[in-house]
Amino acid sequence: MTHPTLLVIAHGSRDPRHAATVHALTERVRAERPGLRVETAFLEFNAPSVPRVLERLAAQGAGEVVALPLLLTRAFHAKADIPSVLRESRARLPGLRIRQADVLGPSPLLNTTLGRRLREAGVRPGDLPRTGLVLASAGSTDPEAIAVIAEIARELRHTGWCAVRPAFASALLPRTEDAVRALRAEGVDRVAVAPYVIAPGRLPDRIAAGAEAAGADVLADVLGPAPELARLLLNRFDEARVPVGASLSA
Repeated sequence: MTHPTLLVIAHGSRDPRHAATVHALTERVRAERPGLRVETAFLEFNAPSVPRVLERLAAQGAGEVVALPLLLTRAFHAKADIPSVLRESRARLPGLRIRQADVLGPSPLLNTTLGRRLREAGVRPGDLPRTGLVLASAGSTDPEAIAVIAEIARELRHTGWCAVRPAFASALLPRTEDAVRALRAEGVDRVAVAPYVIAPGRLPDRIAAGAEAAGADVLADVLGPAPELARLLLNRFDEARVPVGASLSA
């Protein structure tokens, strides 16, 4: 093999919908770039594991792998878990060159995907001036990840929504239901909830339950295998292959 392999690393979940969504996304990436070898691995709960896939690639003669975290922010998994797993594999597989790509967010393509899911849920451009948006993420204690979510909420506020509030399914407050109720208390006529998560699972279900409990008018789907998300994965893959100091056009 002369071309790098793209290894998409997902967190994993006991919920079978999670792995199914990840595989649907990687299938879309393959369709976007025929000829690129795309493999999928999981940190936990699902098979195959990252070390197992890397061992198989090395045995098959792969020379280079770009390991891409299927994560929206640079929190613990991106800063500690994945680098640790990759370091161990590099030590065991010295003939395999392994690069770690950047996480997916923030990116305008993610915001575009959010807009797609909200439109599919029934939000129209004319609704925005009287609609408040709850940007519901999984949650993290990492300050960098928290700051990214806050910045995305600020950016979305300038796209026509009458108000935008971040919410979190774990680690931080407010929860989705609290953010919905706060917007209602401020007099917002209509409230939409947009899960800023890639695949279904326990935390997205918590977001959905909170939206329902608080009477949100619209609940969008998770980001899922959207075409914009597939393009974003390929962008991160390409960026990881460019040597430091070089440009993508070089």
